[in-house]
Amino acid sequence: MEWKANWICPPQPMGDVCPVYEKRFSLPSPVQKAVLLITAMGTYEAVLNGERVSGYVLAPGFTSYLKRHQVQEYDITAMLGAENTLRVTVGRGWYRSPMPGWLTPEEKSEKQNTPAGLTAQVVLTLCDGSKRTLCTDTSWGVAESPIRFSEIYDGEVYDARVIPSQFVPAQLLEHPTDCLIPQEGEEIREQERMKPLRVFTTPKGETVVDFGQEIAGYVEITLDAKAGDLVELSHGEVLDKEGNFYNENYRAAKAKLTYICRDGRQTYKPRLTFYGFRFVRVDAFPGQVHPSAFTAIVVHSQMKRTGDFSCSNVLLNQLFSNVIWSQKGNFLDIPTDCPQRDERLGWTGDAQVFIKTASYNYDVQRFFRKWLKDLAADQWENGAVSHVNPAWGAEGAGSSVWGDAAVICPWQLYLTYADKEVLQSQYESMTRYLGFIAGSTKEPDLWIGGFHYGDWLGLDADDREHPQVITPEMLSLGDNAEFYKGASRDDLIASAFYAYSTQLVIKIGKILGRDTGEYEASYERIRRAFQERFPEYHTQTEYVMAAYFDLAKDCQKAADDLAEMIIRDGTKLRTGFVGTAYVLHTLSRYGHTDLAYSLLLRQEYPSWLYPVTKGATTIWEHWDGIKPDGSFWSSDMNSFNHYAYGAVADWLYGVVTGINTVEEAPGFEKVLIAPQPDSRLQWAQASIQTRKGLVRSAWRQTQDGIRYEITVPSPAQIVIDGQTHSVAPGEYIFYSENRG
Repeated sequence: MEWKANWICPPQPMGDVCPVYEKRFSLPSPVQKAVLLITAMGTYEAVLNGERVSGYVLAPGFTSYLKRHQVQEYDITAMLGAENTLRVTVGRGWYRSPMPGWLTPEEKSEKQNTPAGLTAQVVLTLCDGSKRTLCTDTSWGVAESPIRFSEIYDGEVYDARVIPSQFVPAQLLEHPTDCLIPQEGEEIREQERMKPLRVFTTPKGETVVDFGQEIAGYVEITLDAKAGDLVELSHGEVLDKEGNFYNENYRAAKAKLTYICRDGRQTYKPRLTFYGFRFVRVDAFPGQVHPSAFTAIVVHSQMKRTGDFSCSNVLLNQLFSNVIWSQKGNFLDIPTDCPQRDERLGWTGDAQVFIKTASYNYDVQRFFRKWLKDLAADQWENGAVSHVNPAWGAEGAGSSVWGDAAVICPWQLYLTYADKEVLQSQYESMTRYLGFIAGSTKEPDLWIGGFHYGDWLGLDADDREHPQVITPEMLSLGDNAEFYKGASRDDLIASAFYAYSTQLVIKIGKILGRDTGEYEASYERIRRAFQERFPEYHTQTEYVMAAYFDLAKDCQKAADDLAEMIIRDGTKLRTGFVGTAYVLHTLSRYGHTDLAYSLLLRQEYPSWLYPVTKGATTIWEHWDGIKPDGSFWSSDMNSFNHYAYGAVADWLYGVVTGINTVEEAPGFEKVLIAPQPDSRLQWAQASIQTRKGLVRSAWRQTQDGIRYEITVPSPAQIVIDGQTHSVAPGEYIFYSENRG
């Protein structure tokens, strides 16, 4: 990409005020084509002749900016006239935000004081075929905009009385352009609009707007007002047990919207930030608060919906809806952990446990390819993978499970989309990661030592042998850090994932025609060492690791022992972040599907359906984010929109309705359909719109047995009652006398 433009910035610091840049230009004759190429050091809004140049919001998105800074290209031909005014407003965005909360004061100050840089070029193709390029330089003006403050975490302040004037020449800014790349990710766009479910007064006397659904996005307000009238809105996810507005769990993120009105009828929505919320507290508003004044706008990356699931259990249907909404709320240019508090980062562990579900629900191929390039770009020199990606202003790398995203995520894109190219482009990143493990472990052929998140948020934390060693990394996580990690041994989990990632690199290497002999020998050593070092398992998650990853000497016995432990524990989960993603798959793989259904359908805490009974509309970070008595688990790490536990949806697709890919023919080139019904459901159905066409699997309990309806777009194996049927593309009906 040829780049001629300079970076520019205001000649004097503007503090919190967002600058607006202006370029006026005339066209001596009609143009054949006009293209705007643009990016900024922060989120921007570009307006040409009073009209936004695109529906892309929060551009340029979130990348490892000093290595990969995306440039957007807009066709503006139809927007041009003889005289033209291009204005670009730049907010702090991710680039210049002083968040997340763990940054040092020095780091915060450095980000806050970074100039609001802009670089752009308008390329005009004249009718005679010649080109003319208008580049950002000192001929561009800059002034204060009506946006007096805008930042990803704290929100936005807009003064509608301010009319940009007194434009002064912009200043050239020394900043590299060799990191600029064309747009690679999906555009972030406004996707849905919803009106309030209700407006009510809390026991504290506060006015609250309830949209009925937790989302990521912002609120649009429409009202009649006088100049200087004030609107202030605070955002929250849930109400407390007394029914009052609550957002302590946002921690340092203010998540406020402040609008200072002009005279007359007016409509406003934030331009350069977003919020995660269901409830909005109206802290100030001129006149009566009426539902018609508010509209919630859902914002997320442009992804095509591909998957669906439904069944006879209404709570399970709500759970699946919660999975979908958590994906929408957290797939905003990067796969974030949560969209509301002072984090909103691309935690690698969350992404890898959820990517299979994500790739069935939506077409996320382009979305993840861009994110994985940032992961490789930010990979440490020793091969360690950062805990969050992009690692913009965040320290820390090298935890198992989180780092394994470097291998697991490309592999899943290959399985779902037959994306061999992503394997090729990420292969070096994968092998460097394995090299990091081999070079950092305290014992060869295992992963011993180092900092790991372990079975994060495991419910068996109280069973852990105390005292736990509290590392500086743990202390940075909050007051309850010692209870965040479950009782499963870090070394066991790390070694299990070491084996799994090595196994995947072997498969990937063979697909790419690489020599995998070194990794094959390493895998055999890892497996033997695992069995020698970990002959016994003490937690649900440890059993899951040993059986699911085929590491135990007797995997069937490990799975049987897991089942017995779950029953002894009251037929309930005690797993955390790691074990939960694989526990149902482990049970169903080794003949305990009935127990897996019991865990899935359990309504009491802890369970997937417990939050549903408490009114959840998205997936919670904690099984008991809201306890049975209505109190909260904590305020320092208690998100109510955290998709990781939503990975259970891939079990709904893959076991309940039985839709599976085949490694030897990925991308649904061949299909395996092996549903496992249960009598506690009367019917279930799922579909995935694949690159090969629609895959659908449905079953229904009848008086005579079970009726199966299956549609496959490619050759398939359909397994019913243990019998395999090889079929050509088409629609099929099967009957079984066995009840689920």
